[in-house]
Parts: sequence; C-alpha cells; structure tokens
Amino acid sequence: MRQICLLGLLLVFFGCSSSGDDDTPSVDSSNPDNIQFGIIPCDNGMAGDFPCSGYDLLARLTLTQLSATSANDIWGWTDGSTNNEYALVGLDNGTAFVDITDDENPIYLGKLPTATSLSPWRDVKIYQDYAFIVAEASGHGMQIFDLTKLRNVSDPPQTFTADQRYTGIGNAHNIVINETMGFAYPVGTARNDAFNGGVHFINIQDPLNPTAAGGYGADGYSHDAQVISYTGPDADYSGKEIFIGANEDQIAIVDITDKANPTRISTLNYNQLSYTHQGWFTEDQRYFLLGDELDERDFGFNSRTLVFDLQDLDNPVLHTTYTGPTAAIDHNGYVLGDEFFLANYSAGIRVLDISQIGSEIITETGFFDTFPSNNATSFDGAWSVYPYFDSGKILINDINSGLFVIKKSN
Repeated sequence: MRQICLLGLLLVFFGCSSSGDDDTPSVDSSNPDNIQFGIIPCDNGMAGDFPCSGYDLLARLTLTQLSATSANDIWGWTDGSTNNEYALVGLDNGTAFVDITDDENPIYLGKLPTATSLSPWRDVKIYQDYAFIVAEASGHGMQIFDLTKLRNVSDPPQTFTADQRYTGIGNAHNIVINETMGFAYPVGTARNDAFNGGVHFINIQDPLNPTAAGGYGADGYSHDAQVISYTGPDADYSGKEIFIGANEDQIAIVDITDKANPTRISTLNYNQLSYTHQGWFTEDQRYFLLGDELDERDFGFNSRTLVFDLQDLDNPVLHTTYTGPTAAIDHNGYVLGDEFFLANYSAGIRVLDISQIGSEIITETGFFDTFPSNNATSFDGAWSVYPYFDSGKILINDINSGLFVIKKSN
C-alpha cells in the first residue's frame, strides 16, 4: 500500500488516507479571497498572474471564498430547462455549487457539507438532474443531491442538505456513472469490503432510491475507472457494458453487462509502471489514454501519457507514448472530440491534439497554468478538469487555489 503524507496534509488532515491513493494536496494560504469577475485574456503568454497559451481566464473563486482548505475533483451540470451551467466543485469539507452561466457574474450558490468528516479526496458525477458524491471520509457513503434546487437560490451562499444518502458503501475514492444505463460505480472503497476495494454496482435509474446490484473485485483495488456502453471496433463486445479500471498496478478490462456475472476480458501493464492512476477512451473507443501518477517522480522523466490500442479488447497493446514539456505529474484527463484535456498538477491543464493519434502523433496546442510558482514534480496545482459544456467553458479545480473557469481565446 502506498501512503504519501506531505507536511501540509498532515497539518490539515492529521494523517493519510488508508486507500493507498497518492493524490496528496498541500496548502497555500497566500491566495486573495475575492471572486474574479470579467474576462482576463491570454496576452503575451499571461492571463493576469497565470501563464497561458490559447486560453482566457473567465472567472476564479479561491479557497477562502469557498470556505475550504483544499480542492480536489470537479464536474459540471447543464440545466436542461434553463441551459444554465454549473460547476460542481469538490472540496475537503464538501461540494460547492457555482453558477458560471454569466461570464461577468459567477455566483457561488452554496455548499453541500461532507456527510461525515473532512477528506482531501472527494468525487462527484451526475445522472439526470442529480449529483452523486463520494469521499474518502469514513462512513461517508454516497450523497445524492437534486441539482434543480440550484435554479432559485435566495441569499447565496446557502448550506444545502442531501436529498438521499446511500450507505451500502463507506468511503470511496471515485465514482463513475454510465448515464446510458443508469448505474453508478463507486471505486476505491475499503480494501477489505466484499469487492476488495474494486467496483460496486448501484442501480440509480430511480435516483433517490439507489439499490445495490453486485460488484467486481477479482482484480483488486480500483483507483479510478471509466464505464462505457461499447460501440468500438471489437465486434465481439458490441453493445456490451465495459468497465476499464486503473487498478494501481494494472489496467483491468471487464464485461459488466450481466451484473450478477461480471467477467474479466483482459488485464495489462507496461514498462516503468509506478501507479496506474486514471485514463479515458477516445470517442471511437479505439484508444485508451492512461496516466501513471508516480512515474515522473520515480523514474525522472517528463509528464508521460500512455496510449493503448484496444481494437481487440482481449489483446490490448501499447500504441505510443506522449511525453509533455514539463516534469509535472499528470493526473486526470478527459477526451472531447480530437482533444485531450489533461490536468497536469503544477503545470496546470494541458490541451493535446489527438486527431492523428492513429499515426502516433500527439501535439500540445494550449495550456493554462493555475499554479504559476513552478512546474515541479509535486502534488500541487490542477487536480482535475471538466471540458464538456456546450458553451466551450472549461472548469479547472486547483488543490491550492480553488476554481478556475477558462475558455479558448478567440
């Protein structure tokens, strides 16, 4: 089990998580406490105090403004009735909700406090108009929050309460949701639970009445994962529901279509493996882009993204490797079209053109650095990124500095 405790985490959280994660935040109290209003264009490589290339800063809410000590994961929600866009901001003490619809007037609406204790690890995903939230906090379970409550918030910021809480799990590091199927998949739960810290299956088709539907733990602890309804090139699995887990020391590919009988398809690893952390499919489901969180630290090379060819799910192979321009640790990355948006800790977010990935050509086309102090191999800076708003706005959650909203320069 890996456990890394930096001084900042010790001071704030009095110890390490028992889950074996290495997403260790540190604390920076030097940030201003005001909301930044109005666009700051990326001009001559800077947007105010932040290095950039091709992306403007629209808004920023600091940890002080959000009444938190550190930030972690992030997701977004678009209200189908109003088309308003919201940031769902993971924090050590809960989940904040920010209306980012108006570029000139982001509104911090309030916070859903953690269900039990503080945790530097929190994750949120959505299904229909509900947020599903897990944390590494002991006994936290899965909070369920009706996001339509955000439409009419008087006198913000408010303190919200959960509409439901599922306690069939305790702590969990991440949560995956397949919106097509209406199932939630908490991962990184207790290592001694029924599924060895692997993945739990939860039916959320009736969002406020979640029900357990089994799980899979034959390949051990799952740190993070993606679950897809498969439409990729391997005809053997067409129409199946596929789980692909980053399981610390391997990738596990599992057919979970039959919840009562999940079956391993294949597992794989790679050279200079240190901590298999998180990955995402290309939209054609041919390639899988993977980040190893500790390889930069342990082997001394620049940010590395491994690309696997999954044309044959039974026999995946390493296709190519992309090496970034800095020594910063890669963390969470997401694909949108022909672009890969990578939260790269101290180097901020990096945007990669993957339109020629089949030819082993990957090119950085832009970045926004939320941690301007340095690009060191450290657990500081951008934790995660959300690039899926129709407006083109992109959310970044920075461990040390809080929420950033950016957009591609005109």
